[in-house]
Amino acid sequence: MLENKVRELRARYKLSQSDLADLVGITRQTVGLIEKGDYAPSVTLALKLAKAFQTSVEEVFWLSDQQEGGKGKHA
Repeated sequence: MLENKVRELRARYKLSQSDLADLVGITRQTVGLIEKGDYAPSVTLALKLAKAFQTSVEEVFWLSDQQEGGKGKHA
């Protein structure tokens, strides 16, 4: 599962979901879905979100241990 700290970063930057949505060109609802982990953003959107928070994609998104373990079985 794709984990993220969008909500935490958004709070740190004192942005509402609507503010962040406007910054990266998506809807407020999409921000909410990403924060809940119900929507995995595209690479482009992940890069835009990381840029909005002035950090790297890896600081915003990561795979849960369960997902990483699953990938190892196929490698």
